[in-house]
Amino acid sequence: MEKQLIIDAHSHLWLRQDTVVDGQRIRTMEGNGSRSQFFGEERQMLPPFMIDGRNTAEIFLSNMDYAQVSAAVVVQEVIDGNQNNYLTQVQHQWPERFFCMAIATTADEACAALKTGLRGIAVPNHRLKIPTAELMPMFKYMEQNGMVLSICLDDDMRQIGEMGEAIEECPRLKVAIGHFGMPTTQSFEQQIRLALKGDNIMIESGGITWLYNSEFYPFNSAVRSIRRAADTVGIDRLMWGSDYPRTITAITYRMSYDFILKSEEMTDDEKAAFLGGNAKDFYSLKTKTDLPYIKNMSE
Repeated sequence: MEKQLIIDAHSHLWLRQDTVVDGQRIRTMEGNGSRSQFFGEERQMLPPFMIDGRNTAEIFLSNMDYAQVSAAVVVQEVIDGNQNNYLTQVQHQWPERFFCMAIATTADEACAALKTGLRGIAVPNHRLKIPTAELMPMFKYMEQNGMVLSICLDDDMRQIGEMGEAIEECPRLKVAIGHFGMPTTQSFEQQIRLALKGDNIMIESGGITWLYNSEFYPFNSAVRSIRRAADTVGIDRLMWGSDYPRTITAITYRMSYDFILKSEEMTDDEKAAFLGGNAKDFYSLKTKTDLPYIKNMSE
């Protein structure tokens, strides 16, 4: 397969985790910054060599360069705390490598984010569970101002149905459905079919290796889910995402897309579209980075 552009449509950055979700504190552990207190449990939140708890753009860029990933979309999750200020700095410092999103739930918050240079909004609604009607003023503002929405949905037919109505009401709004529509749940088919409700709807695979972690590399069931989605909505509606850095506690960053390159279930053209071509067009990315392959010491 010829060298191609690879773009990550779902990643995360933060300076330090310290927030409260559903009344429970989530924070970086003292003494071992790669671990976090997470809903009453100690979890390996970062790879064990990232010991200061800082999941920074500089570290991610090193991983991106190594894995030959030219650009990344940075979304947000409530469990990481609000990173709007940090991601604004990242966006201005590396505009060709990152498309950073603010976390917001109102039109005023979206307006404030746009003024700082962030052109996307992330809504982790699988955790927030905000009725879509309450988000509609923000969606309409985003549609009017050319912003991109990244939204993760719960395994909830009501929420999915409401999102479908929002898509129909805001036909020019660009929407990326996260976590690949949760392919291990009963609502997978309904989530990916949201891509058929409008011309600007995409499905991105952030977290798919986490969802199939028990199976592990080469994630054959994940490939079958990608194949099923492509057959249902078309490969032009699908994008690769890694869910960096949480997923690389189990695998390397390169492995998070390498299983697709090695699969015989997809054609070369489908791989090129899924791994980078679709995201480049959807996010109007200007990246021209041509990253060389650097041999490992083990090779």
